[in-house]
Amino acid sequence: MPYLLDMVRGVKSLGLETCMTLGMLNKDQAESLAEAGLDYYNHNLDTSRENYGNIITTRTYDDRLDTLAHVRDAGMKVCSGGIVGLGEDKRDRAGLLMELANLPRHPESVPINMLVKVKGTPLENVEDLDAFDFVRTIAVARIMMPASAVRLSAGREKMNEQMQALCFMAGANSIFYGCKLLTTPNPDEDEDMQLFRKLGINRQERVQKPDQVQESELIDQVAERVAARPSKDDMFYDASL
Repeated sequence: MPYLLDMVRGVKSLGLETCMTLGMLNKDQAESLAEAGLDYYNHNLDTSRENYGNIITTRTYDDRLDTLAHVRDAGMKVCSGGIVGLGEDKRDRAGLLMELANLPRHPESVPINMLVKVKGTPLENVEDLDAFDFVRTIAVARIMMPASAVRLSAGREKMNEQMQALCFMAGANSIFYGCKLLTTPNPDEDEDMQLFRKLGINRQERVQKPDQVQESELIDQVAERVAARPSKDDMFYDASL
């Protein structure tokens, strides 16, 4: 945990928003992350309560809900969604969205992932989800959680431009941008920008420090950290803390 807290502080010092996904959290861990400046915590429900036991056995559905409650109580923003294409039926997709929409407060961020099949895993041969069913899931998420950022997430590499466009028209207003999404590939950055230009989609603007000011601050921070670099005798810490 100490290293994680330092990472949060370091990223925040760059003027960036911070988001982590670390699995289950207890109350004290959530409060420590919030105090370090963590903005968002991602912890997906993944599927409906009824289908959950068919997919995950290492923790319960209520364990996940407890983590989301700790995150919210600590003052952080909640990022929670799910994965579709797991072999579930439409009632499970509806059940997932109902769970999210009935949280005490809607998540600020709702990532909707399409399953990326990985060879050698139990779901490698599961039947593909119909593209229109995926789009409907996006649309219902937008209706049920109107103020949330509905994020078009994993699986975009396998979606053509037309399917992604339908998702944006159905209510998706965010993507995960970059060459990789955790362990799965993402579309190339230039492909995303080309699609946005075709659709007339504009990115959200953020206030940022001038480059020269930020560069000077970063150089000062690097110098401070080099000076405080531990000796070889200080390279280990008690991971139980």
